[in-house]
Amino acid sequence: MSKDSKTELTKHTESLSLTPKQIVTELDRYIIGQGQAKRAVAIALRNRWRRLMVPEEFRDEIAPKNIIMIGPTGVGKTEIARRLAKLTRSPFIKVEASKYTEVGYVGRDVESMIRELMDLAVTMVQAEEKERLAAKAAEMAEERILDLLLPGFKNGDLLFGQEEESDPPAKRTMSQTRLKLRKMLRDGKLDNRMVDLEVEQSTNPPIARIFTNIGLDEMEKNLNDAMSQIFPKKSHRRRVKVKEAQTVLTQEEASRLVDMEKVVQDARARVEQYGLIFIDEIDKVAGPSHKNGPDISREGVQRDLLPLVEGSSVPTKHGPVKTDHILFIAAGAFHVSKPSDLIPELQGRFPIRVELTSLSKEDFIRILTEPQNALTIQYKKLLATENIELDFTSEAVEELAAMAFRVNEKQENIGARRLSTIMESLLDNISFDAPEISPAKFTITAEYVRERLADMVENTDLTRYIL
Repeated sequence: MSKDSKTELTKHTESLSLTPKQIVTELDRYIIGQGQAKRAVAIALRNRWRRLMVPEEFRDEIAPKNIIMIGPTGVGKTEIARRLAKLTRSPFIKVEASKYTEVGYVGRDVESMIRELMDLAVTMVQAEEKERLAAKAAEMAEERILDLLLPGFKNGDLLFGQEEESDPPAKRTMSQTRLKLRKMLRDGKLDNRMVDLEVEQSTNPPIARIFTNIGLDEMEKNLNDAMSQIFPKKSHRRRVKVKEAQTVLTQEEASRLVDMEKVVQDARARVEQYGLIFIDEIDKVAGPSHKNGPDISREGVQRDLLPLVEGSSVPTKHGPVKTDHILFIAAGAFHVSKPSDLIPELQGRFPIRVELTSLSKEDFIRILTEPQNALTIQYKKLLATENIELDFTSEAVEELAAMAFRVNEKQENIGARRLSTIMESLLDNISFDAPEISPAKFTITAEYVRERLADMVENTDLTRYIL
């Protein structure tokens, strides 16, 4: 690992130094209940920080403690993993285990999840670098704008806005003009002036398609990337306003300033030390062996997953990536199968198992009101853009929670996702008519909820198709 990558990891480690209690507190802001699962991921995250604090010669001996979350859909499994990754700025992807079913027939290569994670990390680090270099890029873009506004007098002709006594009068005049233009540019007085801008434009190379049923989608992607590098970029002249030109040139300069070799090194280090992969629907590839032998598709996916979870080196277009310390969180409802139906080798690589409970009516009430991104808050903010003031009484929230809970009991239990369908049906008329009736204020009462939704909830056929 390079010295720069170690420095990057040290900075990132400092951002991971949250205690388990602090992690749980942060998760509580968005996820209701599921304390056991929150504790498990908080400890797993803290163990990452602890591992990097032990002596370096022993560090590689400590393997991550992967987790299996067991619970029905819509209870917060994915949200816990996603919020955890966002909290720590860790590279994170969610994959569906079922899409790797029947690898070699119609499925995808299991190693593609590592390649996707690496691509994501490169994009993430590149964006961070661009943000870090934004001020310098803006300065360089400003100089290029001044070159366009005052052709024939480049910024190198004048250093730091100073002029020498020995300079000819014409040069001193030009330098003074440039300084005036710079002040006008910074004050926004030139925003609407038009300039001719040379913009790079990639040519459209032929697209390679690999028609095969053996999961070579990554080869196709890499082939197209290679072809895009072969075909040269063209530039064309556009006439744009100065304000737009500043934005375009700032982005262009930021891209030029970024050291992509360092970006790839930092991204690889971040993936290897802090990567987080959430494998959903793991129960879909679990199951007892068939009488006539093992199920090729299900057990095959598990055996393909095993090297990644155990720790291996996966080739990517950015270089090999080691998976030894990537944290894997698997999840599934396990209605038909159970965790013990996984192959023993894979079970051993997921030592922590937590069960998430189904949501009650009281949980639904809290979900509608307590999180920072609660549905009631979301709809208030959305309709406020149309000058519609929305207010929910406590009785209305309780009635909504009761209806969602009742529908989940009568039909398929989809957890908190049922609240989204309930709320959309409730506010359908207001959302549709908002542009014509604004400004207005609506108070959503329990009576209004019953009036809009009672028939849907009680009518089994309507519930099945609408809610």
